[in-house]
Order: sequence, then structure tokens, then C-alpha cells
Amino acid sequence: MTINSMTGFARAAGHHAGRNWQWELKSVNGKALDLRLRLPPGQEHLEGPARAALSAQLKRGNVQVALVMQAGDGAGEVRVNEDLLGKLATVAEGLRKKLGGPPLQAEQLLALRGVIDVSEPALDDEGQAALDKAVLASLAEAVTALAKARAAEGLRLKTVLTEQISRITELTRQAKENPSRSPEAIRSRLKEQVSRLIESSSSFDEARLHQEAILLATRADIQEELDRLSSHIEAAHELLASREPVGRKFDFLAQEFNREANTLCSKANDRSLTATGLDLKTVIDQMREQVQNIE
Repeated sequence: MTINSMTGFARAAGHHAGRNWQWELKSVNGKALDLRLRLPPGQEHLEGPARAALSAQLKRGNVQVALVMQAGDGAGEVRVNEDLLGKLATVAEGLRKKLGGPPLQAEQLLALRGVIDVSEPALDDEGQAALDKAVLASLAEAVTALAKARAAEGLRLKTVLTEQISRITELTRQAKENPSRSPEAIRSRLKEQVSRLIESSSSFDEARLHQEAILLATRADIQEELDRLSSHIEAAHELLASREPVGRKFDFLAQEFNREANTLCSKANDRSLTATGLDLKTVIDQMREQVQNIE
């Protein structure tokens, strides 16, 4: 299994024993696998096998499944509700005489709901079992088509994520090589900060100033964040190459990326380093949006 999206759509239709049917499957993002089935009356017994077929290929996502079934052309018995037809004809004729107009045509009354009822041909146990098998076979086709649609969208996601991870890698390199992190720049900055402390008060002794200088340098050091970002980048590439569903893991990793970027920005003591950190946050936020689509 490669990177799969949780977004997709599929249809599959079939015909058997005088029945026509169509399955329609829609899938969107979800924290877990949430299957919502809408089956016509008399087909409720298909829910268990349908859920099993869906769960076998899909691991996450909100999936709406609808089955529409109807009698085929010429199938079933046609019954006319004579009592209702007579009442409607009486009302219609009364209105015609009162309001005027041409005589009412029979097809107009027959088109009204409830006048005509088409019952499906009855099936014995063997026939019903054969019908159920055919209906579930077409569901399997629809699920496979949905899985393929989600895989195709997953390829696009993988391309986008790969580009974003490459951008994060480049920005991490820029932060690591930022001139403000050179020993000379750090010494100069510390010297300036210590000079301000001395000017503001004469009560500091040299030992305390030395400790404060070390503390300032430690607080401004982003090496730990850079190391963790590099580790996260390596983990991201491993997830992209995984053959298992990785959506949850990628979501957690994106949060870790964001945490390190936030810390880097808070520690940055140079405008160029801050700009790099903000660029990192932007790309990571974009990546987190894409990750929400991964199965």
C-alpha cells in the first residue's frame, strides 16, 4: 500500500432476476472508518456483508454508501388502485366542471402517486441468494473502484508532500548555516548584551556575568531544534515509503514539525533566522492541511 487519500467517489450497477440496481460510494476525510449505509426496504440483510467488504479495503474515512434497486423493464406485477383512481377522477371531474377546461386524460391520473403499484417478482430462497450474491459482487466492484480513486488522489498527495518536505529540508539547512549562528556572531552579540548589563548596573561581578553570558548563549542555541527537525524529515521520508496506512502517524509528525518551528522562532535572535523560521511554519502548516487527507 502506498499513500492513499481518504477522498474518492465510485459507482457500480448491475442487473439480475428482473432487478436493476446501482451502488454509489462517496468518501471524505475522517479520524476513523465511519461507514454510513442507506439500503432500500427489504435489503437490510445486506448491511453486514457490505460493511465487511468495505472494511476489507478501506481503513479510514467517512464513507457514504447508497444502494438504489428497482424492478427491470417488464418485470413484476402492475396493480392499479381502483378505489383511489375513482376518487381522484371524481374530484378532477368536479373541478373541471367548476373551473372549466378540457376533459382529463387517463394518463394524467395514472401518473399520480399511489395509483399504480409495481410489485417485484417473488423469489424463492435460492433465487434470493443468487440475487444477493450478484448485488454484493457489484458492491465489491464499487469498493475496488473507490480504492483506486483514493490511491490516484494519494499519488498527487505524495507528490505535494514530497515537495513540501524538500522545502522544509532546505529551510532547515538555511537555518543551520545562518551567519548569526557563527561563533564570531555569537561572541559579538554576547559582548554587546554584557556591555548593556554593565552599563545598567555596577553590581554585577565577573563570575555572574560569565554565567549570564552562558545562559544567554544556551537560550539562543537552536542546534537541538535543528537536530529534531532533521530527525523528523527522515521520519517523513520513511512514512512516504511505507506500505501501511500512515495518516495518523503523519498527522502526529506534522504537529512535531510545527512544535520545533515554533521553538526555533522563539529562540531566533536575528531577523534572517526569524524569517527562515516563519517560512518553515508556513510550509509546515501547508503540509498539515495535506496530511489531513491521508488514509
